[in-house]
Amino acid sequence: MLVEAMENRELAGGVVLRPLGAADALALVRAYTENRAHLEPWEPVRPESFFTAEGQAERIEGLLGQCADGAVMPWVFEAPDGRIVGAVTLSGISRGPFCSSYVGYWVAADQQNKGLASAALAQVCRIARDTLGLHRIEASTLTENTASQRVLGKCGFEPIGLAPKYLHINGGWRDCRLFQRVLHDGPPAP
Repeated sequence: MLVEAMENRELAGGVVLRPLGAADALALVRAYTENRAHLEPWEPVRPESFFTAEGQAERIEGLLGQCADGAVMPWVFEAPDGRIVGAVTLSGISRGPFCSSYVGYWVAADQQNKGLASAALAQVCRIARDTLGLHRIEASTLTENTASQRVLGKCGFEPIGLAPKYLHINGGWRDCRLFQRVLHDGPPAP
């Protein structure tokens, strides 16, 4: 993992964007449990093990392993009281002629409309361009997720199409709007 990507960055109201760590399992259990109903319409169906310390520890271990391989960059939003109140992840990081990644994020119900997602996404785009050297980032939202579409628009993402039955979310295959942000037009790093 690159040093700059590991630096903490303040987002808004004392909330900090920081890299996901192995010690975050219990805080993530609390965050996902408290936000279960809020996130359910926008996420895959989660097994009950997802809401346990063991399940989160296993998930974090997998993400950190992929991070060490350069395929994923996971961050969390940490409130001043130590609670995790959101997350953002670059996944599917690809080098060579594609030089691209996907981004996904969520914000806790009690932290909505504070600019956290926009601030975090702006930071992640800067890291993706300046530190990782990526050319573009792709994002998808359910067609009815206008709040997330506004966040993407604020951060310079442009719509690139509609993907029918693109993701299996909340128990069914769902149509998604696809977005991308081109970060630079230089050649890929060797």
